[in-house]
Amino acid sequence: MRANISSGSSFESTAGFSRAVRIGDLLAVAGTAPVAADGTVAAPGDVYGQTKRCLQIISTALSAAGLGMSDVIRTRILLTDIQTWRDAAKAHRELFARFKPACTFVEVSRFIEPGWLVEVEADCVVLPNASALEPMPLGRNSSNVNSVSDL
Repeated sequence: MRANISSGSSFESTAGFSRAVRIGDLLAVAGTAPVAADGTVAAPGDVYGQTKRCLQIISTALSAAGLGMSDVIRTRILLTDIQTWRDAAKAHRELFARFKPACTFVEVSRFIEPGWLVEVEADCVVLPNASALEPMPLGRNSSNVNSVSDL
């Protein structure tokens, strides 16, 4: 079963996309820009504030799909200036300190709106009792996870 989740952004109808799409236990969240509730750029000039806004929008989309931020397994943070990655990382860390999804920081040349400094994407998997799973450190020369069933 497929569920398309909309944020109501005008970009969705213009470009023909959904904020998020859930099929079964998988959910993908599209590139999420720092758009304020009134449609303007949130936190102009502030990568940290813009990243927080992107993550708030993602959180709302996940809630609409019946998920939470603990279901996120991967994020991608796209920045117009890679030198500002620490500001984006701070906002990311504040939200994901416990579950620590896989994360990639990438520099891009620009976004649709010149005032956007960051966009965030997220991928999720819903597992039974996922909130009960604790992060497991990996050894330098060996893995603590031998198979998917170890999770």
